[in-house]
This record gives sequence, structure tokens and C-alpha cells, in this order.
Amino acid sequence: MLYTAFVALPWLHTMWLSFFQWDGVTAGTWVGLANYATVLTEPALRTSILHALGFIGFYSLLPIALGLVLAAVIGGRSGRRYPVSRTILFLPQVVPLVAVGVTWKWMYGSDGVVNQTLRAIGFDSVTRAWLGDFTWAYLAVGLVGTWVMLGLCLIVFQAGIQKIDTSLYEAARIDGAGPVREFFAVTLPGLRAEIGVALTITVIAALASFDVVYVTTGGGPGDSTMVPGVLIYRLAFTNGEVGAACALAVVLSTLIALVVLAINRITGERQS
Repeated sequence: MLYTAFVALPWLHTMWLSFFQWDGVTAGTWVGLANYATVLTEPALRTSILHALGFIGFYSLLPIALGLVLAAVIGGRSGRRYPVSRTILFLPQVVPLVAVGVTWKWMYGSDGVVNQTLRAIGFDSVTRAWLGDFTWAYLAVGLVGTWVMLGLCLIVFQAGIQKIDTSLYEAARIDGAGPVREFFAVTLPGLRAEIGVALTITVIAALASFDVVYVTTGGGPGDSTMVPGVLIYRLAFTNGEVGAACALAVVLSTLIALVVLAINRITGERQS
């Protein structure tokens, strides 16, 4: 009942609005699938979707890869090694993403921590206004996403390691397996379910990204970091194109549902 009231019905209403040309105030005009045609053909709208797909690498693949390594190195079977490190890495999950965006915007500034560090180690020529650079802004914002999601992946994988049967590690050691072989032969296969969970959460975060991008760059410079979440906000509340915003929202939510369904299907088959 609650799901229907707060999720299904608003989504259906958004889909209904996507068939109109409407500024949010005056009466709307029925345009059928024209807004969807615009979403699929307008370069700026298609580019925003491609940027969101590219963020999967930063928000999902990198944090999962690093989280697996860190879970094996600083976590361990006891779960007590380097607790401070785990706490620091998990900190972004309890800090509002708006605050994260503001902090990193300052750190990426001309006199921010990033440039100060580069100058201190003799790389003055590399310094730049990272978030205002057409070439580097996308990478800079993406790495913020990596930092945000890394702690979550680490905690999920650390919890998964605790449930792996100790006898499997003992058998691997008897067979002469070292830490690396033990990781690939025992730890990695034992974390398939956790990898599926982390992949689902982080992919959704990548495709639905809004807070960090909006606060740090607002989708700029130009449209180099524009993502659907920011573009939907801009279309609806700045440009008065509510119908187009709703169409993009429907396309985005459908894309997220299809990607998550594919992830669950793949990880489910591997576990069966």
C-alpha cells in the first residue's frame, strides 16, 4: 500500500506528465511521444545519460575493486585489524552528500588542498582549477564518487568475509596457497552475494547521481559533467520544460530498473 502511494502512483503521474508540453503553471498541451523523441535525439540530453553511464566506472567498478582489496588487507578474518581506517573510509556514508560536494569543491579550488599538495611535491605545472577544466572536471567529480562509495563497499565485503568458512582458508594454506591465491580461490568466490549487493547499490548511485554534481559543478563547465539528475532539475525548475523533464526522468528510471535487473540476474545465476 505504501509503495503504491509513494512510489508507483507518483511514477505513473510523472509518465502522464511526460506526454504534455507544460511549464508547470499554465495548461499543458498534449504532445504524445514528442518529449521522448527529444530525449533520445537532443545531444545534450543523450550526453547526460552517457555521462551517468560513465560514472558507473567511478561510483561502482573502482570502489568495488578497491573495496575487495582493502577488505582482504585491512579487514582480515578477525574483523579487528585497522578499525580506525575502516571508520575513516566509511565516514562519507554518514555525511550529507551536499557537505561532501562543498568540501571537495573547496579542495579542488585553485588554492585548495589538491593544488597545494601538488605544489608541495614540485608539480606546479599540473595544478589547475580542476572543476572548471573541460578536460579534467568529469574525472575530478567521478573520483569524488569513488571516495564516497568506497567505505560502503569495504564494510559490505568485510561483513561477507566473516561468514566464509574458516576451513576453506585452512585447506588453501595446506595446499600451499599464498595470500594472493587465497584471495582469488577462497575470498572472492565467497563474496559473490556481497558483490551483487554492492554492485546494485553503487550502480543506482551512479545513474541517479545529483547532489555531488550539482554542488561541485552544476553540470559544467559547459555540459562536460551534466548528468540526468541535474538536467531534470534544470529543465523543470529553470527552463519550465516540465514535460521534457518528466520524460527524461521516466527514461532514467527505466534504465536504472533494467540495469539492476540485469545485475540481479547475473549475480543470481552465479550463486545458483
